Amino acid sequence: MATSDADTGTVYRADCPSRPILDQIADKWSMMTMAVLEKPRRFNEIKRRLEGVTQRVLTQTLRRLERNGMIERRVLPTSPVGVEYSLTPLGESLREPFGRLYDWTVAHTDEIQKCQQGYDQRTRPS
Repeated sequence: MATSDADTGTVYRADCPSRPILDQIADKWSMMTMAVLEKPRRFNEIKRRLEGVTQRVLTQTLRRLERNGMIERRVLPTSPVGVEYSLTPLGESLREPFGRLYDWTVAHTDEIQKCQQGYDQRTRPS
């Protein structure tokens, strides 16, 4: 059986190249943006679907995802000029694992919130 990086401990090293990538693609806005891109969408359509995201944060998220090869930005020949975002094949390959993580989160939300409340009650100063 092959030894994985996790088995040898290299993924835990501070200089592991997966760390910044994981940080950039696994934050909540990146995951939610990629979920919204089940079809190509314009910026304002993405923003409307992601309640609570600011224009600045969405712009940064889209640039980061584009830089990492998860999405592509296409300038539309319209007047005024429009921009459309869509998943690349690499980004598409994350839809299934992200979907499983989202489903797990929804399935365990009540349990996690109860744990949080119990923790907060135990650690709250008297």
